[in-house]
Amino acid sequence: MKKTKLLLAVIMTATFSIAGSAQKMTPKGGDKDKHGCIASAGYTYSVLKDDCVKLFEEKIQLKEANSQKSYVSNAVVILSKDKKKAELFLPDAKGSVILNRTIEYLNTSVYKSKKGSYNLNKEKDSYTLKRGKKIIYSI
Repeated sequence: MKKTKLLLAVIMTATFSIAGSAQKMTPKGGDKDKHGCIASAGYTYSVLKDDCVKLFEEKIQLKEANSQKSYVSNAVVILSKDKKKAELFLPDAKGSVILNRTIEYLNTSVYKSKKGSYNLNKEKDSYTLKRGKKIIYSI
């Protein structure tokens, strides 16, 4: 009986020791980026909002155009409060791309990246994202 209790005590001590060291190795919030955004909780840093955001909760979700894959990816657009800038989040890019509004007329706006590689056209509630002359995302 004493040997059984001793064996049980050793097993419990070892189990708690292993569990404790596992917690030390992966602390909660351990995947924070330099802005304090926790990626495992779905947060990404937005330059325009100067805050952590959940991209899947943002209003402007563009669908991939002409996808040949078995799934369709999304691009997300966040507009600045004054609507003079757009922040573009692409699935394969690290970080975001800032676009500046170059044209605004009635219900139409055109945003371009500094190097001109991306053009975002907004017409009423419709958006089209082009890389060069090719439409890559739209809604």
